[in-house]
Amino acid sequence: MFSLSNIKVIRNSRTILSVDQLNIPTDKLTVILGHNGSGKSTLVNLLSGLTQPDNGEIYLDGKPIKSFTTKTLAKSIAYLPQKLPNSAGLTVRELVRLGRFPWRGLLGRWNKNDENVIAQAINQAGINGFSDTLADELSGGERQRAWIAMLLAQQSPILILDEPTSALDIHHQFQLMTLLTKLNHDQQRGIIVILHDLNLTLRFASHVIALKQGTIAFNGSIKSLANEKRLSSLYQTPITLIPHPSPQKNSEINKVAVVCA
Repeated sequence: MFSLSNIKVIRNSRTILSVDQLNIPTDKLTVILGHNGSGKSTLVNLLSGLTQPDNGEIYLDGKPIKSFTTKTLAKSIAYLPQKLPNSAGLTVRELVRLGRFPWRGLLGRWNKNDENVIAQAINQAGINGFSDTLADELSGGERQRAWIAMLLAQQSPILILDEPTSALDIHHQFQLMTLLTKLNHDQQRGIIVILHDLNLTLRFASHVIALKQGTIAFNGSIKSLANEKRLSSLYQTPITLIPHPSPQKNSEINKVAVVCA
């Protein structure tokens, strides 16, 4: 579990994130919601150890994140930013292989287990047919899966993704969220993901954190969030929930959110 206490992040004399107390489960698929500029990316950057707060402390399983070495943190948390890093000249297999560096380093000796982990990650991400293709030649959805395979090869128990569906069409959005759900359910990987789409959240999340103007507006189960009055207040827009036309088995919520103009 992540625990945040007395957190403040200040930029240009403006507080962009203020969190008195927040616990985030690391055994669920947690979605972080909020309007642009609400502090979502700032929050996941703190959780992934990329930045430090100006005030307060962040703990992972009771240990301050700032006390983790870079290698130890990478073995605990795999992070995918919204803007994918440059992968020019790398095949998919070579890209996925980068996920093993926290375990082997630049000069470490690679072994059969590394190759098995890489092959398994490629298979789990469903990109076997592209393993020898240059990553930059893939479609948006395929490329996103290649990067997720790299995260899987990292073998970190927690995956944090910043708006991974933002550049994908509806089909690939559902493919990606289905994959993340499967990783959470089948491998007990903790998933923390920023989304803008409320219906994707209702469909796939088990836990939700909503930010509003840099503060926590909601933190709880998807069942607690799926309330028309609460959602309308959160988004400052009238929202109606209707039954999903194709209910999903074992889904926490089978509702569709409709914005009422």
